[in-house]
Amino acid sequence: MDHRIAVVGSGYVGTVAAACFALAGHEVIAIESHPERLASLRDSTAPFYEPGLNELLRDVVGTGRLRFTSDYPEGIDNSEVVFICVGTPPGPDGHPDLSQVRSAAQSIARNLRSHHIIVNKSTVPVGAGRWLMTVIEESVTHPGAAGLVSIASNPEFLREGHSVHDFLYPDRVVIGSDDPAVLEVLSSIYRPILNRDFPGATAGDPAPVIRTSLATAEMTKYASNAFLATKISFANEMARICDLVGADIVDVTLGMGLDPRIGARFLNAGLGWGGSCFPKDILALIRTASEYDYHPRILTAALEVNAGQRRVVLETLLRHMKTLRGARIGILGLTFKPGSDDIRDSAALDVAAMLTEREVSVVAHDPLVTTVPGLRTVPGPYDVANGADAIVLATEWPEYLDLDLNELARRMRGDLFFDGRNAFTPDKVRAAGLNYVGIGRAP
Repeated sequence: MDHRIAVVGSGYVGTVAAACFALAGHEVIAIESHPERLASLRDSTAPFYEPGLNELLRDVVGTGRLRFTSDYPEGIDNSEVVFICVGTPPGPDGHPDLSQVRSAAQSIARNLRSHHIIVNKSTVPVGAGRWLMTVIEESVTHPGAAGLVSIASNPEFLREGHSVHDFLYPDRVVIGSDDPAVLEVLSSIYRPILNRDFPGATAGDPAPVIRTSLATAEMTKYASNAFLATKISFANEMARICDLVGADIVDVTLGMGLDPRIGARFLNAGLGWGGSCFPKDILALIRTASEYDYHPRILTAALEVNAGQRRVVLETLLRHMKTLRGARIGILGLTFKPGSDDIRDSAALDVAAMLTEREVSVVAHDPLVTTVPGLRTVPGPYDVANGADAIVLATEWPEYLDLDLNELARRMRGDLFFDGRNAFTPDKVRAAGLNYVGIGRAP
């Protein structure tokens, strides 16, 4: 059964959701208030980098199943289900800033004329479903509209750089509501995706659907990201101990990851996690726990370990170079992960700031990010090596792994190569005459 869907917000989650729902055969209208972003989307161009998304937008916009508007009445009148996909950045106290969710809910409420299911796909604190209903009930203008709303939660589990694939081939779909009829409608919306019944789909088993309460769905999102962040921090803590005892973390995590109870994913030691999700979600979960006078010790430790990983670069450079004032350091990669143009909470930027504070001359390159205020960037990866005393790999872009290491060494003034992602084979780097240092790598 095809459904009429409105998607509020056209960031990473909203744009991908709108395009994928349209591919699945639904009629989708995306509401975006920012004029430049709206113009770009109407031209089938996402205002951010996400592999495969522009091609998908061109396909579904061309079929007429997806269109973009800034007009809330148009979006609400032409839909039965509304997905809220706006940002919830962390506030000063670590609690998510829900102002964009509130604004979206108020705009939806003022245009309600018939029954709608309002689905929160934004990452919100546990209990926000009831809060959302209150906001809508207090904002309706049409007589009787307050009774025309059902609230649901449908958290997203998308990885930047893989969002289209993750939406179309999910590991699971979590939907939360206290109304069984709402759960059935949302299950129906996802059925073409779960059954891989959409153009170009590859065969496979259907993904499981978890039908649960509002609070449980909201908690599932936070718990998932908190666990992944903690798993990375655990690997990084083990890497620090490996440095002390002379073990190699790459082999250690290989041996760990082959245990099916542990698994290899998110077990790579490096400069830690960043981006828009893990930092704010783990902070929000800590903040929520504190409201009940509970101190989540594991989550707090994961956060502390992650912050410490960024200082590993500084500690390592000082250990090998003794003094940093006046040194030239080249940084390869600025985004928080490869395959994305997102520099939010980027380890590379933190490292650059720490080095700059010590009067280091820092120069950086990234395949997608060409300008960063206050940081000198260069057009090519080899340019970071010109006269450099050390090079730091901060983001493991595939093109960096294919660099001519002999050319890097020839251009450098020093010879230190710090592999902040343990992405290189040490012997290969040393064969080029460079002094390889990783995180938790045996000498």
